[in-house]
Amino acid sequence: MDLNLAGRRALVTGSTAGIGLAIARELALLGATVAVNGRGAERVTQAIAQLQGEVKEGRFIAAPGDVGSAKGSDAVLKALPEVDILVNNAGIYEPKPFFEIPDEDWRRFFDVNVLSGVRLSRALVPGMVSRGWGRVVFISSESGLQIPVEMVHYGMTKTAQLAIARGLAETVAGSGVTVNSVLPGPDPVGRSRRVHQADGEGRQHRSRRRRPRIRQGAPPDLAARPPRQRRGGRRHGRLYLQSGGERDERRGLARRRRRGAHHRLRRVITLRCPPPGRRPPGAAPAG
Repeated sequence: MDLNLAGRRALVTGSTAGIGLAIARELALLGATVAVNGRGAERVTQAIAQLQGEVKEGRFIAAPGDVGSAKGSDAVLKALPEVDILVNNAGIYEPKPFFEIPDEDWRRFFDVNVLSGVRLSRALVPGMVSRGWGRVVFISSESGLQIPVEMVHYGMTKTAQLAIARGLAETVAGSGVTVNSVLPGPDPVGRSRRVHQADGEGRQHRSRRRRPRIRQGAPPDLAARPPRQRRGGRRHGRLYLQSGGERDERRGLARRRRRGAHHRLRRVITLRCPPPGRRPPGAAPAG
């Protein structure tokens, strides 16, 4: 699937490893210029070197800074004052019994997991609205719906992300900017699991280490258009749940049905993008 991201600028927070690094790689493969973020400049440099080796034609920008603090967020915004795609992925977690979580841990988790996305969205989304196009994605977790007893403070921050994403989606409705949440679940196989992408026709993919499952193909109406004005538009302010097999269910993975269909994480950016400079129909004029 060609999402036509050539000329688009993307910022992925916490993208020196894990989910963030994978998202940065995918966006670069789709043609976007990707700003790689991490707390230290050295790790950012190493991540860019790795990505450059995997995506030969990729374009990357170093945007180091601890987005869990106002000072670090300002440093990131100084390196990249405007973006078309913002992926709020930075986050921390730590198993700890509820009665042993001190006040400072609650504040630290909220600063990193919640306020980081608030600060960057507050600074970058108005520019997206004025240009008539933008994508904001919050990497939340199924723990935001099914709070893990061993990480209540973490689950609290993921629920807060869902509320912020939904409120921001309603705020920018009709502007050409969409805001969505992605809810990954636990992965029992870990980094060794093979990741399969949808091929556009919804085929069955098999993995030797887990039960076969069906990945939904891309819907036929992915043309760029502004989000629907009414509440609950089909692709705006939506939750995308990445769900595994029965093993994941036994580990407490929430499986939610909405309008009779499972919503799984297929790609971070789900709408086909118009060429840079072309305003989607119904978008607000610049200025």
